[in-house]
Formats: sequence, C-alpha cells, structure tokens
Amino acid sequence: MNDETHAAPAQPQAIPVEQVKTNVIAALRTIFDPEIPVNIYDLGLIYNLDVDAEGKVDIRMTLTAPACPVAGTFPATVEARIYEVPGVTEVRVELVWEPPWSMSNLSEDAKLQLGLL
Repeated sequence: MNDETHAAPAQPQAIPVEQVKTNVIAALRTIFDPEIPVNIYDLGLIYNLDVDAEGKVDIRMTLTAPACPVAGTFPATVEARIYEVPGVTEVRVELVWEPPWSMSNLSEDAKLQLGLL
C-alpha cells in the first residue's frame, strides 16, 4: 500500500525579538573581561545592543582601556559567542572608544561583586 499523503516538515518557530535580546544579554554575561573578574555586560562595556526582527544583532562596545591587550581579538570573541544564541542570524560588533569607559558604567551587581558597595 502506497501512502501519497505526507506531513509537511515542521517549520522552526520564529523567536520573538525581545526573547532573542534577553538571550543575547545572557550570552554577554558569560563573557568575562580578561583583567577584571566581571562579565562584560555588567562591567558596562556594552554601549548599545540592537536586535531586529530578522535576528540581526548590532553591538557597540568598548574595553576598559584602549591599550587592553585583547583589543584586537575580543570583538571576534563576542561575535562568536552571540552567533551561538538561537534566533541570531547575523552579528556585527563595533569597538568604540568614545565615550571612554569609567567605573560609573558598572552595574550594581558588578559593584557588589568587586566590593565597591
């Protein structure tokens, strides 16, 4: 007996933009500054994070100092980690130096972790 009816393959369900953004932030919190034992999100190194409906992620970030030894490689590290997030289709990481990073960029969690509160 030959069955001519086949179920259509399941299409992956689109992940809502806000959920992708939440997941990107969670991924950023798994990346740690090589000199300060705090993740780059709570350290305030992420100046701007945009996620569009197609899963394209744009990140503007800085480092604690322009002379940071990982300045040449760290954006690629961040990019690779964000590509692992479900729903992300494209990642662009831009390293910027203005405004300069300062301790005022630290989140409350980072300040607690560093003993500054």
